Amino acid sequence: MEIILLENILNLGNIGDKVTVKNGYGRNFLLKEGKALRYNKENEKFVDLKKTELNKKNTEIKNKFKEIAKIVDNKTFVFNKESKENGELYGSIKPKEITNIIKDKTDTVVGPSQIILKEELNKIGLYKVEINFHSEVKANISIKIDKIQSK
Repeated sequence: MEIILLENILNLGNIGDKVTVKNGYGRNFLLKEGKALRYNKENEKFVDLKKTELNKKNTEIKNKFKEIAKIVDNKTFVFNKESKENGELYGSIKPKEITNIIKDKTDTVVGPSQIILKEELNKIGLYKVEINFHSEVKANISIKIDKIQSK
């Protein structure tokens, strides 16, 4: 499926780029979320005319995410979980739990889809986690998992 991007999208392209994507990704995400238009001559002209407006909107979104990134960047969030003797947790920590603790501690909203886990958080220890706010704005946080002290 050929589309024209209305936003800068990481690993795909920038505003106004004509790209080819799989049908499901294009239809179910890019078109549905308003991030792209189907490619045709009319839409290409439309995007060319709107490009400055789209770039301005993109810059506003990027600046908003930069402010959020400053708040959470390089912070450490601690989870106290029950674990087995060997330090493995009974369940892994998911992006939704991370977003909840970020909201509780910093009063900042981060979507679960913005959290990039490079490994499963299923053992006691310290983990580095990346948050991808925007194609040009990222933040790094640390997740520390401690064992719940038994009484």
